[in-house]
Amino acid sequence: MSAECFITGGSGFVGQHLLSRLTAKGHKTWVLMRTPGNIERLREQVGQLGGNPAFIHAVEGDISREGLGLSEADKQNVSSATVIFHLAAQFSWGLTLERARAINVQGALSVAKLAASQRIRLLMVGGFMLQNLTHLNSIGVDITCPENTDWPAVYARVGGYEGSKLESHFAVIRYMQDADADYTIVHPATVCGHSENGHILEGQPFSELIRNLAQGQFKAVPGSVRHWLPLVSVDYLVKMMICVALDPFMANRQVLALYERTPSLQGMLLQIAKTLDVKAPRRHVPIGLLRSLLTIPGLATRFAISAESLNFIQVQRFDMGMSRQLERKYQLTHPNMTRAIENTVRYVKDYVTKQ
Repeated sequence: MSAECFITGGSGFVGQHLLSRLTAKGHKTWVLMRTPGNIERLREQVGQLGGNPAFIHAVEGDISREGLGLSEADKQNVSSATVIFHLAAQFSWGLTLERARAINVQGALSVAKLAASQRIRLLMVGGFMLQNLTHLNSIGVDITCPENTDWPAVYARVGGYEGSKLESHFAVIRYMQDADADYTIVHPATVCGHSENGHILEGQPFSELIRNLAQGQFKAVPGSVRHWLPLVSVDYLVKMMICVALDPFMANRQVLALYERTPSLQGMLLQIAKTLDVKAPRRHVPIGLLRSLLTIPGLATRFAISAESLNFIQVQRFDMGMSRQLERKYQLTHPNMTRAIENTVRYVKDYVTKQ
């Protein structure tokens, strides 16, 4: 059975793949766009990924504007949606607190208000670090009473991007609970390319990791042999998102989209380097030491790494009980991740690095 969907962030990497799968299944989609004239380009991109462009329609607006800047006519169009997929966020290291809050926190709350006012299920994309309670405690997040958190202090510790993603998560949950409205949150690991064709966009953290390794900028492996950067393929992620968004059981629940058997960071870098036919770093540097070194002016640029990115390299393992339960329910399995990584590396090498 088809359903209408409203999507923010539809022109982004995950958004394009979400649109591809939704429209291939016959779901009509409304996409929030600052420039609706770009809809033909988006349709072309989605068509190349296997979607049906005929099911994609533009809605003019911007998550940084009050009420998303929607006209009354577009509000009426959106009211027919079954699910609002909120993917839009500004990803960049070095975001100021003010900028990060305006886009990633206030923008998310504007989407939540629209969903609650129209009684539409909200599917929001979070992040796997929100399931790392040890990390949240260590950076000062009050998990039991998030409104008591000193958010500016958290931003100072982890940077604007992660700080705003954490704050928006708790703010949206609080708002939706107070409004007695339904939400579902999917927490993805770092997203690699499509498992079959490797498609990924420039600027994605995983494509930048590949590019930096190809250019010889990885001089050592951050962390120990136990540290890892959990991955999920974009095709698995969008399948999980659609399943839980349309599942009544998943109202007001959260789930991780993460491949448990992702190799250690060292193992991943070895695999990427082998596909690139370059040397992989073998020495390790402690995270704390690396974080201190990156405070030296110019060093972060030289090594093409941000201290903020180190927050995502952890030894923490996660409770995957809910994810396994849903995988059985939806008959959903992770693709061969060795092949997915290889295909992503080849795509970055053949297309992204040449752009």
